[in-house]
Amino acid sequence: MAAAQGAGSSSAGPSGLPSSAPGHSSNSTAVAVWEWQDEFGRWRPYRGNVCSYIEQVFQASQQKGRRLGSGLVSSIPLGHADPVLAPYVIDIPSLTQFRQDTGTMRAVRRHLFPGDSAAGQGIIWEWQNDEGGWSPYEMNVCVFLEQARATNHQRVDLGPLGYNYEVDFVAQVQTNKTTRFRRGVQRRLDAPYPVTASPPAPIHTGVACSCQQCWLNGGTGPITTRYRHSMINFPNSSATHQVSSRTASVSSSNVGFVPYNKPTLSGARSTPRLNAQSTWALPQGGGPSTGLPASNGVSAPKLPVKMPKPSKVNQALAATPTEPEAVVKRYLEEVKGSPADEDCIICMEKLSSPSGYSDTCECSTIKPETVGRLTDCQHSFHMLCMLAMYSNGNKDGSLQCPSCKTIYGEKTGTQPKGKMEVSTYPQSLPGHKDCGTIQIVYHISRGIQGPEHPNPGMPYTARGFPRYCYLPDNEKGRKVLELLRVAWKRRLIFTVGTSSTTGESNTVVWNEIHHKTEMDTNLSGHGYPDPNYLDNVLAELAAQGVTEDCLRQ
Repeated sequence: MAAAQGAGSSSAGPSGLPSSAPGHSSNSTAVAVWEWQDEFGRWRPYRGNVCSYIEQVFQASQQKGRRLGSGLVSSIPLGHADPVLAPYVIDIPSLTQFRQDTGTMRAVRRHLFPGDSAAGQGIIWEWQNDEGGWSPYEMNVCVFLEQARATNHQRVDLGPLGYNYEVDFVAQVQTNKTTRFRRGVQRRLDAPYPVTASPPAPIHTGVACSCQQCWLNGGTGPITTRYRHSMINFPNSSATHQVSSRTASVSSSNVGFVPYNKPTLSGARSTPRLNAQSTWALPQGGGPSTGLPASNGVSAPKLPVKMPKPSKVNQALAATPTEPEAVVKRYLEEVKGSPADEDCIICMEKLSSPSGYSDTCECSTIKPETVGRLTDCQHSFHMLCMLAMYSNGNKDGSLQCPSCKTIYGEKTGTQPKGKMEVSTYPQSLPGHKDCGTIQIVYHISRGIQGPEHPNPGMPYTARGFPRYCYLPDNEKGRKVLELLRVAWKRRLIFTVGTSSTTGESNTVVWNEIHHKTEMDTNLSGHGYPDPNYLDNVLAELAAQGVTEDCLRQ
C-alpha cells in the first residue's frame, strides 16, 4: 500500500466537493492536531487526549513566555498524558519526538484545522491493515474524507492529496487505483482535538506558505538539530510514502510502538535538551525557531531518576561489568583541568558547571562537576549525566554516545527465546535475477515476561509466528544474513511491547531492524524490488552496534 504523501492539505477535490485549495479558511475557531512521522514517512496523529495535553503545555509555555517577554516553549514529556508513553519527549523548537531509552528521534508537526472539521468533531477515518487492525489516515485526509461524506459524495479520489486510492463510502472500502486491491475503511468517533489558544490568525487548509503560521503550524517538516542553525537545507519530508502496517513495520522508536514504562530520564536541575524539563527560546517576531537554549524557563514537574541494580538476566548477557558506575568509568576518561567552554548536551548545563542531575542522581564515586570524555569519539559530558542516562536504559554493559551514536561495548536487547532457521532455494527475487533466495524463518512462542521486559511475570503473546523473511543469495545478502545472526544472538531482532497495528500490549513486536516479509509485490514496502534495502538494513544493524567487526571476533 504505497503512495506518495502530499505535503499539507489537498489542492483540488472531486467535482462538487467544497474547495480545499491552498489558502486560509475564514473559520475563526481552530483546533490543533499534533502528528508524528513513522519510519515510512506516514504522518500519524496522536490521540485526542494526548494532543490536548501537548497543546495545553505548549500554550501555557507560550503565554508565560509572552508575560516574561522571552517567548519560552518547553519540551513536553508524553508520559504525563499517557503512562505508556513515558519514554517519549517532544522537543518543540526542533519539532522532534525523542525516545529517551534509545535516543531515537522522529519528526513531529502541528497542524491547525477549522473547529467544524473532522478534527474539531473528533472524527477519525481509518484503513484496515494486514493484521486486521485499524490504522488512522493522517488528519488532513480525515478532514478531506469527512468533507466529502458531508456533501453526500458516494466515492472520493485521494489523488489530490498524493494517494493512489479511491474511497467508496457506500461499500466502505479503499481501492488502489493501480492494482485494484481493496481494504476496508471505517469512520470512528474519538475525543475532539483541542481548541487552540493561539492568537487569531488565518487558518490554513492548504499547502503551507511562508507566513509565520506555516513555520510553526505547517507540515513542511521539522527543523531538526542538525539543520537548526541553517535555514537553507531542510530535510525534505514532503515526498514520503504511506504503507500498510504489516508485521515488518519496525516501530520501536515511535509512539505506534508503545514501549514499556521505563523510568523517565528527568530531574535535571536546569533545562536538559533531551529531557522532560527541557526549555528552549523561540525568537521574537515572525521567524522560525533557532533552537537556542534558555537558561531559565518553564519546567515540568520533576520525576525522580530511578537507578535499580541491573537484572541477573542482563548481567548474564554482557561480558563487561553492568553496574552503572563501572560502565561509565569503563568508557569515559575523566577530563583533567578546565573543560571546554561548551554545553553538556544531556543536561544543557555548561561543562564547567555541575551536572544538571546532581539534585536527583547521587553517586559516591562520581562528583557532579566531573567531566568525562568518551574514549573513541572524544565527545565530552558530565559523567553524572551519563550515569543517569545509562541507568534509565537497558543496563546491558554498553553505552551509546548521545552526540554521534557511537556504541561502546556490546549492545543487547530483550528478545524472548526462540529459533532462527535459514534455508536457500534457486528462485530469484525481483531486482536480483542473478542469484537465488535466502529464506529466514523466525520462531517465537508465547511465554512469561522476564525481569528485562515491560511487565515481569505477566504472559506475553507471539502473533504471526513463524515469520518468513527474504534476502538475495548474493555476497551482500549473505553478509546481511551473518549480521542478522549476530543480532539474533544479541536479542535485537524482536522485543516485547505494544503492536502498532493491533494495539495489543504485552506482545512480541519487531525491534529496530527492517525485514522483507514478501518476495515480490512491493506495494506494501515489505517486498522486492527495493534497490536500497540491503544498504539500509546494514545501516540499521550498524546503529545497533552490529558491524563487520562482529564477524571477525
